[in-house]
Amino acid sequence: MLREILTQFQDETIVIDKPINKKFEITKYLLQHKDQPILFRNVDGWEVMGNLWSTRERISKYLGIKRSELLHFMMKAMDTPRPYKEVSEAEFFKNSTKDFSLKDLPVPHYFPKDGGQYFTSAIYIAKDGDFVNLSYHRTMVRDEKTATVRLVPRHLYAMWKEKAEHGEELDVRIIVGNPIHILLAAATSPQYGVSELNIASAMREMAFGKPLEVVEVKGIPVPVESEFVFEAKILPELDKEGPFVDITGTYDIVREQPVVVFEKMYHVEKPIFHALFSSGYEHYMLMGLPKEPQIYKTVKQVVPKVHGVRLTEGGAMWLHAVVSITKQHDGDGKNAILAAFSGHPSLKHVVVVDEDIDIYDDRDIEWAIATRFQADRDLVVIPNARGSSLDPSGERGFTAKWGIDATKPLDRKEEFERAKI
Repeated sequence: MLREILTQFQDETIVIDKPINKKFEITKYLLQHKDQPILFRNVDGWEVMGNLWSTRERISKYLGIKRSELLHFMMKAMDTPRPYKEVSEAEFFKNSTKDFSLKDLPVPHYFPKDGGQYFTSAIYIAKDGDFVNLSYHRTMVRDEKTATVRLVPRHLYAMWKEKAEHGEELDVRIIVGNPIHILLAAATSPQYGVSELNIASAMREMAFGKPLEVVEVKGIPVPVESEFVFEAKILPELDKEGPFVDITGTYDIVREQPVVVFEKMYHVEKPIFHALFSSGYEHYMLMGLPKEPQIYKTVKQVVPKVHGVRLTEGGAMWLHAVVSITKQHDGDGKNAILAAFSGHPSLKHVVVVDEDIDIYDDRDIEWAIATRFQADRDLVVIPNARGSSLDPSGERGFTAKWGIDATKPLDRKEEFERAKI
């Protein structure tokens, strides 16, 4: 599947034919070409791909929509999940083995102080009754068959904890190498009981007119479009995980995290391993894009006309946002700031602009701040608020949040208009 997708972007793709070391050397290329797809032909005999989904334009092009439509595309899929289709065959069934070593796979060791090789694009699939959960979890290789998995206290953590408290293992499937509708869906945060598989199916139907196809791998549904699939179990046992460079480009701390045992591997013919470069633009897109609809919804509750939301690359698409609105009342800008913080609690800084400002142009945003903002009246500061644990400037998860209302005063709008011909 990834090979077919890469053919659509072959004019942009950089192909590296020479042998590449998975320890640090992959990182050098991914850093050098941050927004270009790179295909490494030989990483310990395997093919590896990175930076494929590193721009909004490439994601939108693949889905057949405009960049400005991406937010509403995701929001519709999240609001109206669709059934997936169960099938009996998948390409990855052609190759299966229990005789493999995680150390021999092309799992990169990205940065010198990282705890080791890391699966970064790994999506874990688990079942709780009829509910199927998909979520990303960075996974640090320990030895030939075991690793430690970072479980943030959300859905998979709750499933694991319930098993662990009874001394039981949690059965999971781990997939690597998937198209963008699966990647985006796995990064959403629906309520417990709503499966990300159904969100992925909605995206696939909207983009390609067909639902997502899945096949059961020993009782757990897995997307047939996966390059690699692993049967695995998360144990009650804990071990060290980290350090690891997270989305801000700074090192996250070492924690005690669950051990995962890899039992069996499946893969397609000539598979391509997805190296999701931590703190790269592709990481930004997959982590940040699904949060933009959440911000849009909360802002729209207080301001009727919301034109767009962008988590900015300069803020690692996690900590900083820009929101475009049409004001109906003075004060709408400040209300939009507060609503944005509630829509994405990790948000640290937000700029609210008028509809004539291009939120995808950093210079246009700065121009709005330069000409429509006064710090003594248009700045909102919220001290000692719960923020993101990924912000190295915060303390124990607390931060000072601040918003800029860079909108025109309604009674003096003409004074703030740009000259036109």
